[in-house]
Amino acid sequence: MNNPKQAKTVNIRKVALDVFLEIMEDNVFCDQALHHAFEVYTLEKRDRSFLMRLVEGTVERCLEMDYIIGCFSKLPVSKMKPVIRGILRLSVYQLFYMDQVPDAAVCNEAVKLAEKRKLHNLKGFVNGVLRGIIRGKETISYPDREQDPSAYLQLRYSMPEWIVTDLTEQYGVERTERIFAAFFKKQGNVTVRCMLSKCSAAQLTDSLRQQGVAVRSGALFPFALQLGQFDTLTQLRAFQDGLFQVQDESSMLAGVAAQIKPGDMVLDICSAPGGKAMHAADLLAGTGQVTAADLTQKKLDKIKENCGRLGLKNVQVVRNDATVFREEWRGMADVLLADLPCSGLGVMGHKCDIKYKTSRRDVEELARLQRNILSAAVHYLKPGGRLVYSTCTIHRLENERNAEWLEQEMGLCPVSIEQVLPDRLRGLTGEKGYLQLLPDMAGTDGFFVSCFQKRNAE
Repeated sequence: MNNPKQAKTVNIRKVALDVFLEIMEDNVFCDQALHHAFEVYTLEKRDRSFLMRLVEGTVERCLEMDYIIGCFSKLPVSKMKPVIRGILRLSVYQLFYMDQVPDAAVCNEAVKLAEKRKLHNLKGFVNGVLRGIIRGKETISYPDREQDPSAYLQLRYSMPEWIVTDLTEQYGVERTERIFAAFFKKQGNVTVRCMLSKCSAAQLTDSLRQQGVAVRSGALFPFALQLGQFDTLTQLRAFQDGLFQVQDESSMLAGVAAQIKPGDMVLDICSAPGGKAMHAADLLAGTGQVTAADLTQKKLDKIKENCGRLGLKNVQVVRNDATVFREEWRGMADVLLADLPCSGLGVMGHKCDIKYKTSRRDVEELARLQRNILSAAVHYLKPGGRLVYSTCTIHRLENERNAEWLEQEMGLCPVSIEQVLPDRLRGLTGEKGYLQLLPDMAGTDGFFVSCFQKRNAE
């Protein structure tokens, strides 16, 4: 997709195939591949919606698609040419999950795609497999949940075996299935955080509704809103006026758990895209200082752009490698935000390709990286300063195990967050200084947050 932006009629299924192959064969992230397609092609809103649903849905259920194809093809999916594999996967998703598309149309369009890709000798194969699936839909046999729960979960939710194994060991089969099901129930709405230093949630709601936006209250916080029925956020006056920031409610937990006070010096050591730093700045309401640090200039530029739109004057953006101790930051922070690189297993509902691009070894390496960063970062705390360690994963190796390590090896004292949690999240583990928010609890992403205090001066 290296052509300049095209205004002519676009074959949306051809675009979908190109995007899908980028994701599954070239290892490009789903959101990046789709964003690139929207830049290259001029698409009507209906076509954009179709493209997103087809690509994201097929990626999300790819293991199930492969199983279905395998039931009707003598050639294993893994042995197929990537283009043919992509055509079949996208077609099967339409057959099973896009009822508005007639079966015959799916089959015919798939054959045309094979021809367009100059695979004329394989169009009969594509046609035969798809027509076999259409005829035999009702005959497909799936693993039994009771007899083989692991195979059932892998296929029903298109989850790699290692994720199923690890999470069932940590949460049990019943809870793991609820977590997986919650990923599939993700809402199409966008969640935003009201900038309370500039307006109330009621004022923001009124502004948005005046432009025809559907607004609902958030599930956890009164300053969170869920927005729908709009074209692009950037066209909304409230966005242009800096009255809100896009942020999942789970991520808002970090700012709340930090229990920030007026005048605090806040250091966010892995800040991009900056949501937590901007939340901290909003809570400070013009007092104190937030230092938002990250590794690359591209990430820093995005933070600066958002801070400029929100009108935040108390945020300093600094380039920094979090794995390297920075002497001039020793003892500077009242609050240290450490939302560290993680496997992202808590956001699989929004980033459907993470599960295919992450391995158990990645989790182990990330847990070590997190400890490496924290080993340097704890020295940035003032005596009595608070560290908020958080991730957007649900794997205990990156979460509870690291929280235990912070207490036992780094000498930090857990701080209760119970009193600042939403009512529906109280009575769990907040008194112990941490919370593992799971996707089935409130319809949010999975998120881990913990709060610690530095005992004594170094």
